[in-house]
Amino acid sequence: MKAFADLYDRLDATTGTNAKVAAMANYFREAPQDDAAWALYFLTGRRLRRLVSSISLRTWTLELTGLSEWLFQESYSSVGDTAECCALLLDALPHERKAPVELSLTQWMEERIQPLMGKSEPEQREKVVEWWSQLEGRELFMLNKLLTGAFRVGVSQGLVAKGLAEVSGLSNAEIAHRLMGDWQPTAEWFASILNPGQVTRAISRPYPFFLASPLEQEATALGAATKWQAEWKWDGIRSQLIKRDGEIFLWSRGEELITERFPEIQQAALTLPDGTVIDAEVLAAHDGEVLPFAELQKRIGRKKLTKTILAEAPAILMAYDLLEENHEDLRDRPMAERRARLEKILGSASRVFRLSPLIEFNSWDDLAEQRTRSRELGVEGVMLKRKSSLYQAGRRRGDWWKWKIDPLTIDAVLIYAQAGTGRRASLFTDYTFAVWKGDELVPIAKAYSGLTDEEIGSLDNWIRRHTRERFGPVRSVEPFHVFELAFEGINASPRHRSGIAMRFPRILRWRHDKKIHDADKIETLQAMIDGNNRRVSRQSQAPQQTERV
Repeated sequence: MKAFADLYDRLDATTGTNAKVAAMANYFREAPQDDAAWALYFLTGRRLRRLVSSISLRTWTLELTGLSEWLFQESYSSVGDTAECCALLLDALPHERKAPVELSLTQWMEERIQPLMGKSEPEQREKVVEWWSQLEGRELFMLNKLLTGAFRVGVSQGLVAKGLAEVSGLSNAEIAHRLMGDWQPTAEWFASILNPGQVTRAISRPYPFFLASPLEQEATALGAATKWQAEWKWDGIRSQLIKRDGEIFLWSRGEELITERFPEIQQAALTLPDGTVIDAEVLAAHDGEVLPFAELQKRIGRKKLTKTILAEAPAILMAYDLLEENHEDLRDRPMAERRARLEKILGSASRVFRLSPLIEFNSWDDLAEQRTRSRELGVEGVMLKRKSSLYQAGRRRGDWWKWKIDPLTIDAVLIYAQAGTGRRASLFTDYTFAVWKGDELVPIAKAYSGLTDEEIGSLDNWIRRHTRERFGPVRSVEPFHVFELAFEGINASPRHRSGIAMRFPRILRWRHDKKIHDADKIETLQAMIDGNNRRVSRQSQAPQQTERV
């Protein structure tokens, strides 16, 4: 556990990519393989189901330290993380400590933490309090994070793959592929990851996703338009559909197996040739029209898919790349060839499988003109893919670009503020904004990105001097400042007080030139929703095709 806590410290203390990779490589070289497997499990974003609630940690900490609830809340407001706040309080205040124990990460996980599952709260309290008395400092913090299932560290899976590649001598792409899919953190599994002679063969394993970069320059800078393929950028769940050995697997980009969530796709995939892997977008569609992402969300959050839900938002798979055919890895083939093979496999259209239509254009100006219709069609913009491009792993600039439409914007008033987390825990960085509904300001969005450090500092200072009320960690502030918010989409939502939900809201700029009466009205946002509801069917723009299944 100490070695893993030290690794966390080194990763948390630097923003340098090379330093992070070196720290992980050193850890993987020196750690026992079973410990390295558990460390890899957490570094790649996997987590155990939450074993102990944050409320329990707080309650037990208050009982042990004798602190009052208000003092804990003030401490939490400064730290911004329950696990870290508890660790700091327990470490700083005197209480009975037992002799420290030297247990490996594997021993902690398999002999102590995992067995907490299913135990009553009094039983959990007895164990956790005993463990707290044996730890201090960063190890105490690490235990709390693992207990609550909230462990996060600032490394991407790509950086983790680089660290393992340094140790194994394998390529980053091969390591990234071996890390994909469902696996258990065992010494044997970790040894197989580093083994150059290990054949990457697991019927359910997806490939690492190739991610496009935002196009932040003129399209003409990409060279001749004839060397590029253009498609609409669909707003759904990026997925890989796999059929191997007669079994069907549907993976999300977040490496979540979502096959059971979309039974119509699973059933339709039985008609595909064996040894097929398709890169695609899962979308909701009804009567031939692709529906907004909000309709798909209705299915994502349901534990049980009723007939009503399945009927209201049937799922389709919008396919745009072929990664495997007849069990042959096609990622090193040109995009144009993979596309041609995909068209051959899918053949004519079906109720469930659709081929993402290519946009025909004669020049960059022509494509730019067609891109202006994106919002009307209900898409996020245009995808540009070099026809000669290979299918790489992760975000590699140069071959795939996303040319998104300009976001929707409104002017809104700051009404609530909350402290951030981690390094921003001492500053108010999370904001709630409102628009006018008659003579009342109603909250419509929360945002925490878009301001410079200097602007955050200035606003934090103002918030502390103009707080009206406190609601736990949230402060109500005097309505005075207006901000321009950008967002990708908008829809009606009965779960929100305003009746409206925004997609990916962020701060575009601080409008010092506007007063609060200049902020937008709720009717403006409602008009945006009405415009979405009147949009032309996206699918109507695809070539006419006959149904297959």
